[in-house]
Amino acid sequence: MGPTERTDARAAIDSHRETITRSDLRCLVEADQSGPVVRVTGVLDRSGTAAVRDALLDVLCARPGPVVADLTGLRIADPAARAVFADVNRAVADWPAAGLLLSDPQAAADDPALGGTPVWPSLEGALAALAESPMAAVLNADLAPVPGAARRARELVTDGCRRWGLPVLAEPGTIAVTELVNNVVAHARTPMTVRLAPDGDLLRLAVRDHSTRRPAFAGLAPLTSTGGRGLLLIDTVARRWGSSPVPDGKVVWCVLDPADQPPT
Repeated sequence: MGPTERTDARAAIDSHRETITRSDLRCLVEADQSGPVVRVTGVLDRSGTAAVRDALLDVLCARPGPVVADLTGLRIADPAARAVFADVNRAVADWPAAGLLLSDPQAAADDPALGGTPVWPSLEGALAALAESPMAAVLNADLAPVPGAARRARELVTDGCRRWGLPVLAEPGTIAVTELVNNVVAHARTPMTVRLAPDGDLLRLAVRDHSTRRPAFAGLAPLTSTGGRGLLLIDTVARRWGSSPVPDGKVVWCVLDPADQPPT
């Protein structure tokens, strides 16, 4: 993977660090630029959850792979505020190569507020669990909102499916990524990051742009309509798809399963 296909994690981390500091001075989120640890410190109540959510999503957008949120230095003033970590984990559940683990000596693994988010009482335990599940292969491309972006995205999907032994998903993957990218070119008109990763037999695709306008799918388009069929194509080839609001934009993702593809 060339340097132009790597997300500039450092710039994104610096950006979200400034945002969280301005948003809630009682709570600070700091990413370890050389590893998967994100430290959340200070005091968290429900008024600070939106800023924490945005900061964690910023990190997960900026670089592939699961992260460990170290809550050792965090005091949670309102137990309901702990649910923000479950919200983040749900938001990224279908993103390519993403996930959230917690290091929290105060939390119980069966705490309903965590919604099943994996938690360990120590950072060492969380990192050991992360090491037991090596990060999936992943491909990234940062693209401008120009007509040629879809071609570059298709090449990325074709290359990934070849590398990962998923040939049956190459065609539906190129269909899906073409529509995801063309939606950015036509509507968001912002720079974008395309990311894909295998997950067993599945292929996960995502496109992150910098528009808050979220896609809406209202079912089959009338035969007399022009356009508006991009989301229908994605809905046809993907097992599931959706969009996640993130700071300064959104992530639109889809999951492809070979079991959904017609026999060749």
